[in-house]
Amino acid sequence: MTLQDIQWDMILGGFGLFLFGIKFMGDGLKSLAGDKLRDYIDKYTSKPLMAIVIGALVTIMIQSSSATTAITIGLVRAGLMRLEQAAGIVMGANIGTTVTAFLIGLKVEQFALFFVFAGGVVISFAKRKKSRTVGEIVMGFGLLFYGLRIMGDSLSMLKDMPEFIAFAEMMGRQPLLALLAGTVLTALIQGSAATIGVVQKLVEAGAMSMSAALPFVFGSNIGTTITGVFAAIGGSLAAKRTAGLHTLFNVIGTLIGMLLLQPYILLIQKLSAMLNIAPMMQIAVAHILFNVGATILFFPFLKQMCQLVKKLIPGQEPERLDVKIDDLDEKIIHELPASALELVHKSIFKMVDVVSKTVQEAKSYFVKGTDEEDREMILQSEALINSFDAKITQYLMQISKENLSDKEMADLNLNLQVIKNLERIGDLTVNLVEFFEMVSEDQSSFSAGAKEEVLQMFDLFDHMLAQSVRVYESQDYTLYSALLEDENYMDLLEYKARQNHFERMSRQECSSAVAGSVFCDILGNLERMADHTCNIARCAIESSGIEAAEKH
Repeated sequence: MTLQDIQWDMILGGFGLFLFGIKFMGDGLKSLAGDKLRDYIDKYTSKPLMAIVIGALVTIMIQSSSATTAITIGLVRAGLMRLEQAAGIVMGANIGTTVTAFLIGLKVEQFALFFVFAGGVVISFAKRKKSRTVGEIVMGFGLLFYGLRIMGDSLSMLKDMPEFIAFAEMMGRQPLLALLAGTVLTALIQGSAATIGVVQKLVEAGAMSMSAALPFVFGSNIGTTITGVFAAIGGSLAAKRTAGLHTLFNVIGTLIGMLLLQPYILLIQKLSAMLNIAPMMQIAVAHILFNVGATILFFPFLKQMCQLVKKLIPGQEPERLDVKIDDLDEKIIHELPASALELVHKSIFKMVDVVSKTVQEAKSYFVKGTDEEDREMILQSEALINSFDAKITQYLMQISKENLSDKEMADLNLNLQVIKNLERIGDLTVNLVEFFEMVSEDQSSFSAGAKEEVLQMFDLFDHMLAQSVRVYESQDYTLYSALLEDENYMDLLEYKARQNHFERMSRQECSSAVAGSVFCDILGNLERMADHTCNIARCAIESSGIEAAEKH
């Protein structure tokens, strides 16, 4: 057997299908879950043990511990989650990522094409988008295992190739070499499941011994942290600490595994003999026991690990926003509708905090230039705004069924209009980010004058949002009058910026066609955002007029 005899096209093609299947299935699951993923992670991770469970379940769902870590980094960076919560999720993600290896061990691949067929039928004939997404998940699942089957058939030929036999024997004698190979391969393909799938096929074919396979598996745990490390480079302090925590946890666990390698191999071999486990499943069991064991070992030292990471990566974290709205108690709706409305007021102020922070992030995004992590954080904040909108609206609809006074009904209508305007500001902020991205992807930029005009409008909007909240809180007509003057000034800034923009274009100072095209859209969005702050204040003043009429 020589290198020329190996069907490299089948190995590479099968491996490509395997990677595509994992991504296709994961993307479908994320699309199906939507914003609920973020909600579940945010809501159920207040206790470390629950954080581990959620981390494992989400990773099983989206088939990517790297993706789970990326979501977690975004939540920590947004101030929505503590590092201690993130530590639990990272530990859980390591457990969740073992499920693919377990399914491979069950030899699900023999049914792969049935899943591809079922998924293809659903995608082709389903009319609802959600149904087609389910079809994508099923097809991705089938392609994952079909790719593995194609790859496995060709990989089995390696056991007869002298060069590979010599390399496998060397890895068996030098576990550190196998560890390094597993780390590098996983880092290159950014997926531990794929690395372990290859190892399982090689072990099944008899081309790799357990002494080489287990260090390879351990190395995949280190390699899977590379994605988070790259994401954290140049990112926020929270991102660096979360990625550092993930790396620290996996590196220490791997070192312990390597120190206990021979006893661990004997344990797996004894379990395999007792339970009559096939070679592929032996790797899956070894992977599961290792990751679960590491989690159990490190769980009592969760706080100490977080403290160590904070010392290794020093700095001051931003203040964490208190954004939970679980205090919307449904029990008091029937008894005290007025108190329920007061809870809504408090939740709206929290929503304002998130809206303000999202706009500030968009402004920073504009100044610094596009960054994937910044974009992810803005999208998550906007998803949180949508969550506020949905939950508060539902709560207000329940209140509306009660016997309310005119004042309470006016207050309810005011709150509904306020949250809708806030939600719309969040949407427009995301639109701004999309315009900024278009310019970045074109590898162009705005002129200095254009940047100054946009930042001036951003600063005025910040002031107007704060002013509108004061009007909402106090229903002070004097403040409202001042806000209307600010709105006129915003309109003037937009008009002048447009005129200046056209003059720059005529003088050919605006060299970028894309930046020139979207600049007026950016100005328009900022002006509309300012209009929504005036809507909030106007609704508050109109509501106060109703209350005054009721008193008379």
